Amino acid sequence: MASAPQAANLPLFYNDLMPLNSRDHGTWKSRNTDQAKWLIGQHAIPLTAEEFVHASRNFPVVFSVGEPSVPLALMGLNEGVNTFIDDDGRPTQQVYIPAYARRYPFMLAKLTPETEELSLCFDPSTDLVGEFDEGVALFDNGEPTESCKATLDFCRNFEEAGFRTQTFVEELVKHDLLMDGEVAIQQAGNDQPFVYRGFKMVNQEKLRELRGDVLRQWNQNGMLGLIFAHVFSLELMSELFSRQVQQGKGPVPVPAA
Repeated sequence: MASAPQAANLPLFYNDLMPLNSRDHGTWKSRNTDQAKWLIGQHAIPLTAEEFVHASRNFPVVFSVGEPSVPLALMGLNEGVNTFIDDDGRPTQQVYIPAYARRYPFMLAKLTPETEELSLCFDPSTDLVGEFDEGVALFDNGEPTESCKATLDFCRNFEEAGFRTQTFVEELVKHDLLMDGEVAIQQAGNDQPFVYRGFKMVNQEKLRELRGDVLRQWNQNGMLGLIFAHVFSLELMSELFSRQVQQGKGPVPVPAA
């Protein structure tokens, strides 16, 4: 159900990447939109750990299978289903949009495998960046505008949050707290429950058995609160299931073992 997004070595949403520079894009502008078309049909969106509390109010927060595991906000329980975004890319209600999705079409990326330096890039297939009459200029006399600098800062902050998230997940793995997840949802009129697998979740039994000094450290650095946000968010699985049913987008049954 929830695997780390990868497609032709490009991150989720991105069809291509091009470095932004004043020579080629000196007259280009960026524009806003109320249609996040890149979210249409996307059921699992990567999250940073510091977003857990905000995201857990709207979505189940789980971890992807595979290595390395990635935190995900579930907007649907099945591939190709996003119950919070309509067919035009507009939110069906006011919900938290993960930073991963908000940074599109920009991101920081290495221009060559050898370099450690990250450059501000964008997806050239987007209609949000280009030589428009309207919009916000990206450069002024060859220098980045305040808007461009703000975009760079946002992407830089996201990358830094990503490193902290990686450390958070590594700590969970170190203490063997991530287990294969399974949710069985009973629907009226069906004898067999609908069972969803293919994600990871925190093993609450092992969490309760952790040494006191570890729990104290996690409480002090805020990690324990993030774990509880994830655990409590799993209660939203049934609500997400109901949203799919109401919208005619599921469910797809998997026989219980």
